Amino acid sequence: MPIAPSPPERAAGAPGFSPPQIHRSGLENSGLEQKIGQYWLNRIGIVAVLTGISYFLKYAFENNWIGPSGRVGIGLLAGIALLLWSERFRAKGYAAFSYSLKALGLGALYLSLWAAFQVYHLIPSLAAFGAMVAVTATSIVLAWKQDAMLLATFAMVGGFATPLLLSTGQNHEGELFAYVALLDIAVLVLVMLKPWLLLAWGSFIGTEILVLAWSSSYYREIYRAETVVFVTLFAAIFALGPLLAKNDEASAARQLSIASVLAVLNAGAYFASLCAMYEAPRDALTWYALAIAATYLGLAKAFERLHPEESRGTIRLVHITLAVTFLTVAVPLKLDGHWIAVGWLVESAALLWIAARTGTRLLGRLGVAALLLGIARLLLFSSEQTPRLVFNERFLTYALAVAVHRRVAGAR
Repeated sequence: MPIAPSPPERAAGAPGFSPPQIHRSGLENSGLEQKIGQYWLNRIGIVAVLTGISYFLKYAFENNWIGPSGRVGIGLLAGIALLLWSERFRAKGYAAFSYSLKALGLGALYLSLWAAFQVYHLIPSLAAFGAMVAVTATSIVLAWKQDAMLLATFAMVGGFATPLLLSTGQNHEGELFAYVALLDIAVLVLVMLKPWLLLAWGSFIGTEILVLAWSSSYYREIYRAETVVFVTLFAAIFALGPLLAKNDEASAARQLSIASVLAVLNAGAYFASLCAMYEAPRDALTWYALAIAATYLGLAKAFERLHPEESRGTIRLVHITLAVTFLTVAVPLKLDGHWIAVGWLVESAALLWIAARTGTRLLGRLGVAALLLGIARLLLFSSEQTPRLVFNERFLTYALAVAVHRRVAGAR
């Protein structure tokens, strides 16, 4: 019996044609299976292998199967192998996992070098220091070439941990702070090349930790000149960070916040360090405060020239505020008695005049703040006795306050 041919398939678009249905749940299941197979099982397997190797090495170390030199050698080889192995995953598109392996490899290198110096005393401090610097420099270059901020973060953490890992309990201020300055400059260069201004925060925190750790143990007045040079250098590097940082339109708001807070913290930390070192001679602090004010005025002008876009104007205003703040701080450091009020009132008049000429509302508000400080000083702390009933110093100071107040009222 002949077999009847099957009816021909209807063309697409013909009446009654219905295209084959592709179930979305099938695609989702396929994608989930691929993710589990390619990502999670792969990672679990690698972690399991590394865990097994670590337990084997631990058992071998405890039973003295491997001596100190062998232990350090295994750690160094493992670190290098992890760095090379991570490149294979990055080439296949697994960037995040590649960076995780790099972090593990960098950690193995740092810890192996630390053990070689501090635990087993196999190498001198200079050799360990140079090797750690080389590891940090390699990490920075990899971060720049691979456009990986995560790697730059690992390099920065390892770089600042190096002096702590290799501490010998002796005072080496020049070597320590020169190294920190080079590390800060390296971070500044990265911030100039990549929109990674957040790294400057980490560098600032690491620098402050090392400065405080050294100061609490070793600082004496005889080291003041050298220490002032270094803390001034650190402050200059972080002051230039927001100015030279590469802009990123996608994260402009976040970079603006980072730059503003960094400017305030940097100025505050620098002046606090100076106050701690110059407890007695207040004249020196006066000149430092005036120098900081002039510096931030110059930075505000540089921001206006290099970054005329309106979105960066807030940083310029932050720098102007810092300049006025340190100018205000300089007044009570240099002057005494009613002259403090006079200084603030003169500052208020100058700020109000500049605000009226330039149309800058911020300067007007800062001028009003200086006026309020001067009036508060007059009312609350003016207790000097004057030999003349009228036209004395207090009378003239009040007259100046009234004149400035009238200027504010007229401007409004």
